[in-house]
Amino acid sequence: MEAIGLPGGALVNYIFPNNAHVTWSIMIVIYPYITGLVAGAFVLSSMYHVFGVKEFKPIANFALVAAFSFGLFAAMPLLVHLGQPQRAYQIYTTPHTTSAMSIFGYVYSSYLVLLMIEIWVIYRKVFIEKANETVGNMAIFWKILCLGITTYNPESAHFDKKLAKFLAGIGIPWACLLHGYVGFVFGSVKAVAWWATALQPFIFLSSAIVSGIAMMFLMYSFIMWRRGQGYDYALIKKFIITLWMAFILDYALEVLEIAFVGYEQGAHWAVIKPLLMGPLYNSYVLGQMGILSLGPLLVLGIASLLDIKDKALLYLGNLGSLMLVFQVLVMRFNVVVGGQLISKSERGFVDYEFEFFAKEGLLTAGIIMVAPFVTYYIISRFIPIFEGKSMDTEPKRASM
Repeated sequence: MEAIGLPGGALVNYIFPNNAHVTWSIMIVIYPYITGLVAGAFVLSSMYHVFGVKEFKPIANFALVAAFSFGLFAAMPLLVHLGQPQRAYQIYTTPHTTSAMSIFGYVYSSYLVLLMIEIWVIYRKVFIEKANETVGNMAIFWKILCLGITTYNPESAHFDKKLAKFLAGIGIPWACLLHGYVGFVFGSVKAVAWWATALQPFIFLSSAIVSGIAMMFLMYSFIMWRRGQGYDYALIKKFIITLWMAFILDYALEVLEIAFVGYEQGAHWAVIKPLLMGPLYNSYVLGQMGILSLGPLLVLGIASLLDIKDKALLYLGNLGSLMLVFQVLVMRFNVVVGGQLISKSERGFVDYEFEFFAKEGLLTAGIIMVAPFVTYYIISRFIPIFEGKSMDTEPKRASM
């Protein structure tokens, strides 16, 4: 509606004074990104523990420990973003069933506990062995971990295997709920045209699985290279095919989302089209939907459909996974920050500038992103992740 008494175009690029800054910045970008890595890694682990896909047996425990490592820091970006982080505990002491954020506290905490229990069940045999082999303070440490039980027999292994499968089974919908909720939070904000779509939870969930699988592939490749061990190419092939199929679904949902809004030509499209053709053209059109999507589709498609073997297969898998890791990160940025670039006046766009040393700057984000990898390294110093020593496996070297 044109303002009376003002020349034409006077309200173009007009922004309300209290809407000059992006409130949810880089911390709220990496928050759903890390939770996505948790969900994706856990789903990959469950491919063996629940569905019995033999090719994923060598990395089932690895993906589970990695999911736990990322899960420990999933809420850290939110704490950094809060103005009063010391009051964060009140999300538990003052529950509110109508608040998505309040419910998240219980979903996240219970899921983290589930991961801890499953890891404990799978590695209980290892804890008991170390409790019997070590002396001194470390022996006390391992006895505490195995709850004072220092005997392990075939019946114990059978029970642990069944319990681990049960925990992994209920963990799959829990992981979907954990990350689908994040998309629900954004999709339920009707005031932001870029977020208000029922597809948002499904897009967040599918992209979470993609990013988790891609990150596990990169970590597996690096760890095997660093340890000087041979690669399991049957596993790598299955990795690539699974990742390719998951991304096809994810990309289809992303295309359908924008295609539906564009085809509908509703009030939202009048705001979204200038956003995509303007501030988000490079990051969304060229980056997310272009190079970082079409590239992996082509690379992983070639690796999946053609008879490519050995190092060529490994290189294509790493290239496709690397692009997908960045694709999902850029997608999170385009959703979280991109949606806030639309001014509440709907007459212009808010500017966003990256900061490095600020409280919510790139340095802080980098530290939080590195922390799960450091945590995984520390955990791997105490338990054998790739040696195959757990409740139901024997030591086995990866095939060349």
